[in-house]
Amino acid sequence: MLERSRRAAAPLAVAAVLGAAVARVAAVDPSRPGAGPYPSCPLLRWTGLYCPACGGLRGLHALTRGDLPAALHANALAVAGYAVFAVLWAGWLLRTLRGGAGMRVPLRAPHWWALAALTLAFTVVRNLPPGAVLAP
Repeated sequence: MLERSRRAAAPLAVAAVLGAAVARVAAVDPSRPGAGPYPSCPLLRWTGLYCPACGGLRGLHALTRGDLPAALHANALAVAGYAVFAVLWAGWLLRTLRGGAGMRVPLRAPHWWALAALTLAFTVVRNLPPGAVLAP
């Protein structure tokens, strides 16, 4: 039992740190001006363009409130990323409890290029008038 606890230490530590961060975002609404120490997006400030992460904290706040439509409106790509991370983290925890190695992400170069292309397309589309529904 002690060995199993020791193996699970890394994924549980990651969960604790991320849980504290999510609790902070849940407690302090990032959409309220002056509500917290949240950074502003330099790309948005200097160019008026939304980066791929713009709205990610507002989306996370909406998720903590159970408001999936608002979360998707704030940043659909971030919400998808949160879901993918949760699945990968669960797999990591199960793998370590069974005595396996750490988190495995079996992606090859074409997968990473596709992810980069998706992120770029999301960023471009959300900054165009037809893609305004994707803007936070």
